[in-house]
Amino acid sequence: MPSACTCFRLRSLTRRVTQLYDQALAPSGLTVTQYSLLAHALRQGAAPTLSELAQLLYTDRTTLTRNLKPLADAGLVKVGDGADARSKAVLVTAKGRGALRPRGPCGRRRRRACARRRVTGASPRCTD
Repeated sequence: MPSACTCFRLRSLTRRVTQLYDQALAPSGLTVTQYSLLAHALRQGAAPTLSELAQLLYTDRTTLTRNLKPLADAGLVKVGDGADARSKAVLVTAKGRGALRPRGPCGRRRRRACARRRVTGASPRCTD
């Protein structure tokens, strides 16, 4: 029996949306979490600190550090010294900016294709 709990239904829906975005991003080798991290870090202009980026993403520094590690290992970001000895800054590298350049998951074409599939009752998988 489906749950009537709003929280459960919302969490289920967000997991499904995350799966769709991960599928759309698969050719780039990025997950939607990694894509979002890169985009938010780049959007800040200057290199944001871990604390600033964690606050923007509504997460804690430990989770952010764990999620940044694969991006740093791939050369998409550099985590280095911040403005003072106690802070670390996140710098999106040229390679990281290049990873964001191809059509992102939020592209107009993808949104239209997903909307068409939802309206026509076609498969919920938005992979075109």
